[in-house]
Amino acid sequence: MFKGSITALITPFTQDGEIDWSAFDNFVEWQVDQGTNGVVPCGTTGESPTLTHAEHKQLVKRCVEIVNKRIPVIAGSGSNNTKEAIELTQEAYADGADAALIVMPYYNKPTQAGMIAHFKAITNAVNIPIIIYNIPGRSVVDMKNETMAELAQLPNIVGVKDATADLARPLELRHLIGQDFCQLSGEDATATAYLAQGGHGCISVTSNVAPKLCSQMHAAWKKGDLVEMARCRDALAPLHQALFVESSPAPIKYAVSQLGLCTNSVRLPLVKASKNAQTLVTHAMDYAGLLDDKSAKAVNS
Repeated sequence: MFKGSITALITPFTQDGEIDWSAFDNFVEWQVDQGTNGVVPCGTTGESPTLTHAEHKQLVKRCVEIVNKRIPVIAGSGSNNTKEAIELTQEAYADGADAALIVMPYYNKPTQAGMIAHFKAITNAVNIPIIIYNIPGRSVVDMKNETMAELAQLPNIVGVKDATADLARPLELRHLIGQDFCQLSGEDATATAYLAQGGHGCISVTSNVAPKLCSQMHAAWKKGDLVEMARCRDALAPLHQALFVESSPAPIKYAVSQLGLCTNSVRLPLVKASKNAQTLVTHAMDYAGLLDDKSAKAVNS
């Protein structure tokens, strides 16, 4: 079971847009040291649409090597091309990933029957635990609970990253599928409410910049310490909002750059966070106490 605070990793770039491998290595190690419960390389936050196939494979392999089994590595390996999704997932399995995060096929707009066929084809091709990534805001289509329940009968469909912000879903899925189906929120702002509705954790953007605080929040929930959970939740709330004032991951790249852990470079068609977004992010980081973090030296971004 995957649970707790799981970071949807950024991909650090140099100022000229190449992968900054040293920064990536340091960033993954920092995430582990800060108490993150799992990491997801090559997801949307990692700018997967702009990664080459070779870069994708290298990032997953490098992440697995650095983590070295200390926490789970859930490789983003989805595509709107089923054949490509199979290839990426096979490579993730070969490189030692603990699971694969497969996004709903975007742009193609498959029917519910098409969604079932897509995921069945992947599960038939590679024996790795698969988490369905349901994010209608980016993929346009929405997998129905009944469809997910049908797919959950397959042995290696083990869970969902739910970015619908529909807080009725985790409870409904729990009734349809059972408690063993892993339910992870994909919406930082509603993560604690999702836990209260039967969820098991969150695949988080915010934990890129606040891994310790996010991890502490989930640990407090698990222990039943609602006062501590609420303290963490309230400290993080402005940050959840600020990190999405513009298209992610531009704001989170800027936030992490303020801790000296990467530049704020993104690949086109994204551009760097605007001055207004930077101001909002800085204020939210200050509110959460993150600018007092002495774990890294500032770098120019």
